Order: sequence, then structure tokens, then C-alpha cells
Amino acid sequence: MARYKHIDTGPRFLAVDLQRQLLPGSFEHALNHLIDHELDLSSFDARFNNDATGAAAYPPAMLLKVVLFAYSQGIVSSRGIEAVCRDHVTFIALSGDTQPHFTTIAGFVSSLAEDIARVFTQILYLCDRQGLIGREMFAIDGVKLPSNASKQKSGTRADFEHQAAKLEAAARVMLERHRAADSQPVEADLRQKEILRITRLQTDAAQLRQWLAAHPEDRKGSKGTIRKSNRTDNESAKMATSKGVIQGSPAWQQSTPNTRSSSMPRPTAPAASRNCSSLWSRRSKAH
Repeated sequence: MARYKHIDTGPRFLAVDLQRQLLPGSFEHALNHLIDHELDLSSFDARFNNDATGAAAYPPAMLLKVVLFAYSQGIVSSRGIEAVCRDHVTFIALSGDTQPHFTTIAGFVSSLAEDIARVFTQILYLCDRQGLIGREMFAIDGVKLPSNASKQKSGTRADFEHQAAKLEAAARVMLERHRAADSQPVEADLRQKEILRITRLQTDAAQLRQWLAAHPEDRKGSKGTIRKSNRTDNESAKMATSKGVIQGSPAWQQSTPNTRSSSMPRPTAPAASRNCSSLWSRRSKAH
């Protein structure tokens, strides 16, 4: 029997260079650089009046980093962000291990939403241009980022304004989801979320294994080539219709014409339905 080294992922004390945890080419590295060196955050300074008296405040730059990175990971509550700033190495690096309290994060988001949305819009645009926003990121209900900006380098001013408006709308939805989550009772901790996620993974894996066992061979096309299978309906196939390519069953495909004259009216009444076959018949003879 093969023997392997034991991999221990339990807690331990490590000497960590936090800056080196932000790998170049990653979203978090770009986020950190843009906020520290490229974006104007002077509008946030007006909120504070502690030059001579009062306690030092958490830097808005740090809060912006942890909040937007949390959104990219689907975390939209102040308590959730507080927890990952305490336990997750990337958040620890972005926050400099300052561990902001959830009330600080909630107050920041609720009082400076407009300024935050403006900054987030710029970051989303610049990072998307670099191809740093993957499909699995920003998985938040109601948030839909526009298509990859790196493919849209040309266009009119109106095109660019429209794209910026979409990004700003997405940023506003994230902030709204955050404020809504903060108004709810205490959310489930990360361990409960982990259990739910693992359960879903196990269910999906079991369903995939069952499907593979029930279909030991690939489907073959009329020319003997391998056809893609659909796990929900293995008899369905992609079909060209007047409305584009859709997924449907062969029976539906046989009963539906794949072309239609642009000048021919669509039957809408029962009487028209009875005359439908004759209309198609006359069309066939005309061609």
C-alpha cells in the first residue's frame, strides 16, 4: 500500500510577509496597487475631523480594499468581512492585520456609499480591462457585470459612458446587498456555509457519477462523430430556429419548421391554426 507524507492544514504560527501574499497578476494585487497609487481618495478625508484631537481612524483605503475584495468572493455582510479579516490570509494582507470591527465596516459602507460606488466603478473597469475578473467572482444576487471590457477598446463616447453606467449600477447593487445583509439577524458563520457548500458539491458529484454509470458510451451522430450529451435530457440537442440556437428534443424539432418567411404572419387564432398546413404547403410549391 502506498505511503504519503502527512499534510497538516491545522492552525500554526508562521512568519508571513503580508505584501508577498498578494500575487502579481491577481485581482487582489491590482486592487491593492490601484487604491494605494492610482486613484484619488481625497473625498474620503472630509469625513474625518481628527487632525489634532480624537483617535486615529481606519484608513479608507484599507476599508475599500477589504470590502471590494469581499464582494469579489461573494461576501456581502460586515460580520462576514470582519471574520475573514481575522482568519483569511489575503484579507489579513489587504488590511495589514488590523482586524476592523464589523460596526466600523458597516458605518463606512452606510455613510459613504456614493464615494465608494465611484471608486469601485473605476476599479472594476480597470481590472476587467486586464482580464482579472473571472466568471466565479462577484457571485452576488442581482449583480451582473458587463462583458469583458478588454474586448471593447473601440467605440463612441456614448458606448463608454454606457459601459461605465453598467459598472456603477453593479457597484451600487453590491452596496445595497451589503446594507440589506447588515440589517438582518446574525448570518451563519463560515463553518456553516462550508458545510452547506460541501453538501452541494457531494450531491452534484453523486449525480454525475450516476449519470456516467447509466450512460457508459458517448452519443454518436449520423456520421459517427461524438455528440455532446445533456445530463438533464440526454435526448435533447441544439437546434437552429428562427430565434437562434436553442436546446430541445428531436420530437419538438420534427414538429417545428426551422425557417419562416419574414413576410408570413404568425397564426394566432384557432382558425389560423387550422389553415397553417395549407399556408406552408403553398409556400413550398412557390419555391
